[in-house]
Amino acid sequence: MLWAVRQPNGALGASKQCYVLLLPALVMTAAPGDEFAEYAAASIPSLRRLALLLCRNWHDADDLVQAALAKLCQHWYRAAAADSTDAYVRAILVREFVRGRRTGWARRVSVTGQPPEIRAPAADLDTLLDLQAAVTALPPRQRAVLVLRYHCDFDVTQTAQALGCAPGTVKSQTAKALATLRRTLARGSESATTRRPATTQPAGRTDCSDEVPGHA
Repeated sequence: MLWAVRQPNGALGASKQCYVLLLPALVMTAAPGDEFAEYAAASIPSLRRLALLLCRNWHDADDLVQAALAKLCQHWYRAAAADSTDAYVRAILVREFVRGRRTGWARRVSVTGQPPEIRAPAADLDTLLDLQAAVTALPPRQRAVLVLRYHCDFDVTQTAQALGCAPGTVKSQTAKALATLRRTLARGSESATTRRPATTQPAGRTDCSDEVPGHA
């Protein structure tokens, strides 16, 4: 269970003490200077942002971060020896997300149907909400592929390694996800156009713009 001090928008406060409460119990008793404890505490903000993109709500995102950090704790020396520890940890988090979504509980239960509380410019709010809804409707693996490719800036090979699949699968899943998003957003745009009220002419006016008053 996760306990943390939250701001009104669901995000953790800026104080480092708040983040410590999200760490595995093993970290709480770590000696000062412990590399894993320091890395885990520093990486929580970025991991929570990534988890939110995948889970779409703060509750599941915090659970996912804790699960990923617990797994990282078990394999810390392997992660520390990797070419990129950050990439290694992101791969753990994404795999935990995909694995968790395969369970029967995850398919039956949703903590909330509300979109995550993400601030966005007012001018783009409608488009952002449409995009969020479209991404949320994607299957978990397609959603994970898009997050890794376009949020984490992974190439095809890195994404395949993170998900444990072939590069060809990454390409096909990316193409399917983008095609689905385009179709969904296009349908939403067409629906908005058809809902737009027709422009009415003032009483006594006609549509003949070429007609000049006083001339036959």
